[in-house]
Amino acid sequence: MDLNNLLVMLTAILIGSSCSLLGSFLILRKSVMIGDAISHSVLPGIVLAFIFTEERAAFPILIGAAVFGVLTTMFIQFLQRRSNVQEGAAIGISFTFFFALGVIMIALSTGGNVDIDQECVLFGEIASSYLDKIFIDGYFVGTRSILTMTPVLVIIILFVILGMKGLRLTSFNEDYAKALGINVNAWNYALLMLVSITAVLSFEAVGAVLVVGFLTIPPASAYLITNNLSKMLWISVLYTILAAVGGTLLALELDVTISGMIVSVSGILFLITWLIQILVQKRNKIESLKSV
Repeated sequence: MDLNNLLVMLTAILIGSSCSLLGSFLILRKSVMIGDAISHSVLPGIVLAFIFTEERAAFPILIGAAVFGVLTTMFIQFLQRRSNVQEGAAIGISFTFFFALGVIMIALSTGGNVDIDQECVLFGEIASSYLDKIFIDGYFVGTRSILTMTPVLVIIILFVILGMKGLRLTSFNEDYAKALGINVNAWNYALLMLVSITAVLSFEAVGAVLVVGFLTIPPASAYLITNNLSKMLWISVLYTILAAVGGTLLALELDVTISGMIVSVSGILFLITWLIQILVQKRNKIESLKSV
């Protein structure tokens, strides 16, 4: 395997680990489709960035997308806290409203004749992430995706370690957390904003589908294995690494899209884990019946 493929694999591991750590808390809170909502609702930010800069440069578009990603999470939380709208409905309302707003903005601002490249944020291809190499004084220091996601992963790890007590209580039992005087809303906003920023920064490199896959599948696989939060976090990262490495190697061998193969491998690992869990439960049930 050459350096370029290793860089692609490392990018997948960094992004996947960041998403799976946050996704574990989303799984517990039954809010995992937040990532999917963000992937649709960032369109107005993309359009505004294009209008103000009059170019399709990736950085301004990412900034615009990040702003609307955060606004989406805040809007979802607002609908939940200030009305009787359920979370699933709040997510549906948010991403359809912002996405439709983005479509209208495109029609009004460009007359529908300008092709705004949404692929750099929504449908990124991880296989080409190695092309954006960064050099300092002639020395290669990494790709832009790697240098962007490494500090993001560090921040997420610190957030999880330092905020474990608050995250644990607000994820498992919000009412008990409120009784202890914990600001539940503050923890929810902090988590969802971090999810939003992580997802948007990841879109350009890997695309929305892989981001949502990382947020969902590895944590769900880990949740089948353990109810211990700390173990769940470690196992979800392990599943992410297995999917990233296995998916990249298989994609190179079969000459298919890397993003799609990584998600496919994640799904296969989930199905294997689920089947093993069913077999273990059946065996335990038979043994308990025999003991009686």
